[in-house]
Amino acid sequence: MPELVFFSGTMDCGKSTLALQIEHNRSSRGLQGLIYSRNDRAGRGKLSSRLGLVTEAVEAADGMDFYAHVVGQLSSGGRVDYVIADEAQFLAPEQVDQLARVVDDLELDVFAFGITTDFRSKLFPGSQRLVELADRIEVLQVEALCWCGARATHNARTVDGRMVVEGAQVVVGDVVGDVDSPPAEVGYEVLCRRHHRRRQTSATARAAALSPDVLPVDSTK
Repeated sequence: MPELVFFSGTMDCGKSTLALQIEHNRSSRGLQGLIYSRNDRAGRGKLSSRLGLVTEAVEAADGMDFYAHVVGQLSSGGRVDYVIADEAQFLAPEQVDQLARVVDDLELDVFAFGITTDFRSKLFPGSQRLVELADRIEVLQVEALCWCGARATHNARTVDGRMVVEGAQVVVGDVVGDVDSPPAEVGYEVLCRRHHRRRQTSATARAAALSPDVLPVDSTK
């Protein structure tokens, strides 16, 4: 039976890489899929991974009707055997409903990939709706690591290396690639719960190591 499958995890755990692998496995067997993405690091209309792999995709804009788009492809003589939706956390709840309808009415597998919570540890509306509707939820087993070496479970937004907990839910950026490199002006970093609670990023941890009087806690608490 066709399924709506939600692959979830923190940033930097290989979601886009898995999406590309699923696309490769199916296309190499002669199947044809529709790939959707949004706010990809490689630009509009792209699905890319940090390993350097990239493929073309349909940019999932605000207000896009996924069900109508798939039906349009089929009605015009196109072939669609499955659907991949990357960065699914950015979708509106009604767009997730449309993906579920693709599964139920068109009998196509839909593979959605996204992070579950934002930098404030709050559910993205799209991810929340996927949790509510998905036939199956798969938590990716490739563990992203906090700067301390523990399993990363939270996504943090940073400004000049310091964690922030206020601002718009969606600000496009990428994760810190090298803890020894200077932090980007606005970026993201995956942290364990302990250091997310303490708002301690790799940059502030380095500063604390150079200043023994600084306690490893949030002084505003």
